[in-house]
Amino acid sequence: MEIKLIDIKKDDGVEFILGQGNFSIYTVEDLAGTLLTCVAGIKVGVAMNEAKPKLTRVAGNDEHLKELASNAALNIGAGHIFVIMMRGAFPINVLNNVKNHPGVCTVYGASENPFQVIVTKTDLGSSVIGIVDGTSAEKIEDKYEKKERKDLLEKIGYKVE
Repeated sequence: MEIKLIDIKKDDGVEFILGQGNFSIYTVEDLAGTLLTCVAGIKVGVAMNEAKPKLTRVAGNDEHLKELASNAALNIGAGHIFVIMMRGAFPINVLNNVKNHPGVCTVYGASENPFQVIVTKTDLGSSVIGIVDGTSAEKIEDKYEKKERKDLLEKIGYKVE
């Protein structure tokens, strides 16, 4: 068994979601359509690896994001994984709709941070066994950092107690 670490290549400000689904010939198009109804003006690229006939299917409304998503999915290589690259929305705006889609089995992670995917390869194929989402924490927030966090949340529209 071989283990690989795949760096996800994306532009600054591009949000990334990685998951696994089924029936990719349907799910890739329908998932892209679902995302387009979540947030007005969202731009998306969705790619999904199909186990048979061993190709990456692509959908969305932005050519560059479709290219980023399809390259990431192909580099990961695991069957039935999907990659979403998006602008104009945060994962929190779309995750419930993604997770509730009938073709989605699981979501591994969602982030704008640097992202790595840990993949294992067997005789049958490849599988995602984990993710690395951003860098490691180095300390606990102090009262000033806590205030900064709450101020930011209020600025972007969240009510903070």
